[in-house]
Amino acid sequence: MAEQQVVPSQQLVTPVAKLSRQPVNRCYQCHKCTAGCPVTAAMDLMPHQVVRYVQLGLEEELLKSKTIWQCAACRTCISRCPNGIDIAAINDALKQRALAQGIQPALPGVAAFHQAFLASVKNKGRVHELGMMIAFKLKTGTYFQDVPLGLKMFQRHKLRILPEGIKKRQPLQALLQGEKGWQK
Repeated sequence: MAEQQVVPSQQLVTPVAKLSRQPVNRCYQCHKCTAGCPVTAAMDLMPHQVVRYVQLGLEEELLKSKTIWQCAACRTCISRCPNGIDIAAINDALKQRALAQGIQPALPGVAAFHQAFLASVKNKGRVHELGMMIAFKLKTGTYFQDVPLGLKMFQRHKLRILPEGIKKRQPLQALLQGEKGWQK
């Protein structure tokens, strides 16, 4: 059986570079991002491979990977990259594309958490932890899994019952208008 050749395609580079605001084509595969990443043991694609897959136009493989959801967004990659490429931003762009295309996330719990977090920020301008966790639990169906921990946090005044908003929400609302993939 003949091996299939991968032909580079710029069809994915342009939208991902624009959405992530990252210079994707500057990556020359030095692997420093992967060497410093604390989450590689849990990833199916290494950080340098994510950038290379974008460069090659391998969108389906990327959008179905665990890596784009597993990234902790610690930004170690950008601190090590000689070209200042923030792979967490690229992963965020890929997550948005996956959600916009209706692709089932490889890690649905992580996707549900991201959506609950962003919905909380969009509604009040900052995260309301209790409301966010209720939304997350409703999405995942894990209603009582963390009740003991939640009660301890509530007793120590770490969870507010009522959300606190911010004064000037209009700039934040304008920023979030372009985040269509996260509004599902």
